[in-house]
Amino acid sequence: MSDTPVKQQSTAAFYGQAVASFAVALAATAIGIFQLEADPWVRAFLGIAVLYLVTSAFTLAKVIRDRQEAGQLVSRVDQARLEKLLAEHDPFEKL
Repeated sequence: MSDTPVKQQSTAAFYGQAVASFAVALAATAIGIFQLEADPWVRAFLGIAVLYLVTSAFTLAKVIRDRQEAGQLVSRVDQARLEKLLAEHDPFEKL
């Protein structure tokens, strides 16, 4: 028997919530930096730091997802090999 795993997909509501949450967090941070009583170069530095943090977070999430998907693929290949060996095995065959 081969049990194929069900592909998990996010709902539209979950996707919308994630996008809205990201937008609110980024906007709040930008407003906070803009309202900060500091020199313009300090605010510019903080803005660049936030942008760098956001791109790093996206990259990290992609790397983790890719590693997880690769592990699932290797697991499926190993499972298929095992199923093939078990299907071809004859326990009553003389050695």
